[in-house]
Amino acid sequence: MELDFGPAVRDFRDEVRDWLADHLVGEFAENRGVGGPTDGAAWEVRLAWDRELSAGGWLGVGWPQEYGGRGLGLLEEIVFEYEYARVNAPYRATVNALDLLGPMLLKMGSETQKKRFLPPILAVEELWGQGFSEPGAGSDLASVRTRAERDGDEWVVSGQKVWTSFGIHADWVYVLTRTDPQSARHKGLSLLLVPTDQPGVEIRPIRNLAGQDEFAEIFLSDARTGADMVVGEVGQGWRTAMATLGIERGTTLLPQQLTFEREAEALIDLARERGALDDPMLRRRIVDAWISVRIMRTTNLRTIAELTAGRTPGAQATTAKLYASTRHQQLGQLATELAGPAGQIVGGDYALDRRQRSFLLSLAETIYGGSSEIQRNIIGEQVLGLPKEPRP
Repeated sequence: MELDFGPAVRDFRDEVRDWLADHLVGEFAENRGVGGPTDGAAWEVRLAWDRELSAGGWLGVGWPQEYGGRGLGLLEEIVFEYEYARVNAPYRATVNALDLLGPMLLKMGSETQKKRFLPPILAVEELWGQGFSEPGAGSDLASVRTRAERDGDEWVVSGQKVWTSFGIHADWVYVLTRTDPQSARHKGLSLLLVPTDQPGVEIRPIRNLAGQDEFAEIFLSDARTGADMVVGEVGQGWRTAMATLGIERGTTLLPQQLTFEREAEALIDLARERGALDDPMLRRRIVDAWISVRIMRTTNLRTIAELTAGRTPGAQATTAKLYASTRHQQLGQLATELAGPAGQIVGGDYALDRRQRSFLLSLAETIYGGSSEIQRNIIGEQVLGLPKEPRP
């Protein structure tokens, strides 16, 4: 996949390409494409790679210079993400802070919070986890039961969070909590920044189907954080949380999109090796898989074009995640079938090859970032204008 973003950013594109060619070497090159939103493989290598990117000034390309960024525009951000995905560089270990928390602080944080937290994020000195989902409040975040009470100059936080990506590595977590005990649903919530290195915080890893522990559950028992660690206004945490979830732009899906294209190409190669293209039914499924990744590309490019033109992305931005997650699962299922018995055999100590790991991890894609059921409700109500789902 080759794209030309025009002469305005051609020099910048060449700078990115040259730097990646010079630095994506050694163990970094050996781990091309390693990692993902639910894949904690080669963590230490990826962390070292993030520090390499930081030293080169490639983290926070669009962040203001006063906080350690380059202060460039959205188009440069997109060019960097595209070139980064094109060379299949390792998935960034600091993605939680770079793609979600940092942009949220830039949009809604106080000046003190920006100066305190943004530079360490870009320097890869502090790692972050997201404390949104709970055992009884996954996609329905308005049901969170974690509570925070004001005690002088501090907040005292108690509750449980779950499915925190890379939570075992987090130095801080941003926690959606109920600060008004009399409130219900969307009202009375606040978003707090809570340090994990304290007696009231316990983090336990959750092992997934691929045998990895990048997910974690977090137990907060009278954990404390400063009174000034509220992002946005007290009691307006729902608005802050929705702003965080809405930050994912067209650039966020770009690395995954290119990964899916590579998997589709590998699927076609595997089908040729196995003679599967002679079977009309399998050939139809393979062609359908290839069409699906091309649709992902076209959808993503439409969103990017709207963003760079200063327009609000259209309906396709709402449907992109639902479509990509479900079709990626189907792609993995087909690849596993074509692999035959070899697709069911693992190595010593449950070692998985790349195809097996991708398929198993894809099973979570229709859950994290908003479950498919919730996504369909959003599309039905907000895009199609259908009546809201009745509540008990």
